[in-house]
Amino acid sequence: MIELRTPREIDEMKPAGAFVASVLTALREAADVGVNLLELDALAHRMITDAGGESCYIDYHPSFGASAFGKVLCTSVNDAVLHGLPHDYALKDGDLLSVDFAASLDGWVSDSAISFVVGTLREADLRLIDTTERALAAGIAAAQPGNKLGDISAAIADVCAGAGYRVNTQFGGHGVGRTMHGEPHVPNDGRAGRGLKLKPGLVIAIEPWLMAGTDQIIQDRDGWTLRSVDGSRGAHSEHTVAITAEGPLVLTARDTAAAGAPQPTA
Repeated sequence: MIELRTPREIDEMKPAGAFVASVLTALREAADVGVNLLELDALAHRMITDAGGESCYIDYHPSFGASAFGKVLCTSVNDAVLHGLPHDYALKDGDLLSVDFAASLDGWVSDSAISFVVGTLREADLRLIDTTERALAAGIAAAQPGNKLGDISAAIADVCAGAGYRVNTQFGGHGVGRTMHGEPHVPNDGRAGRGLKLKPGLVIAIEPWLMAGTDQIIQDRDGWTLRSVDGSRGAHSEHTVAITAEGPLVLTARDTAAAGAPQPTA
């Protein structure tokens, strides 16, 4: 069932969005050559505890997962692109890291993801990341009341195809509210003018993700991490967006995360 939120409820969702954004900012600052993925997960876990929030991942066990996830972050490195299960791995110079994080604060969920290179930059990685970010921006710009869900999907796909990448539609965006995943599904490819009419009060996660050389994925032996079939690197960008009468409102915007959001402790 698709639920529409009142303006008051969207206001109540803002602290969760700011919190999720602040955690991703802290994680990006903490990630460096030699830092272990488990250290990043522990930092996020500590921030959730300090804020009085709840993890959306730790007990999450959907049909496509081998078991309950058990961690509070998705950390996908290099050829991993989605659902990366944090494990005992120290980041190396030049690693491309995607971090996906969702948490509940005061009963409301927000979900967001970033990708970045640790240490030495590679032009191909920067282009891949930039494409996901531009696709996300295009999808958000299309999330106008009166538009259709397909307008968001088509806007994302146009950016990705224009940069020469192929799009996988097995996983995409989704509704967000009291739980992390709800209706509607927001695919990263579609036809403009088709699908659900976008109304004020709809809150969705928009999340383009790409792999450099393919649109096909395989599941890792850990039962969670999704990798490219050809070993090419992946990137993922995501925001939680509320559709309002005035247009799209990005609840997880990181440039506003510092305002009123809990900060990490030493």
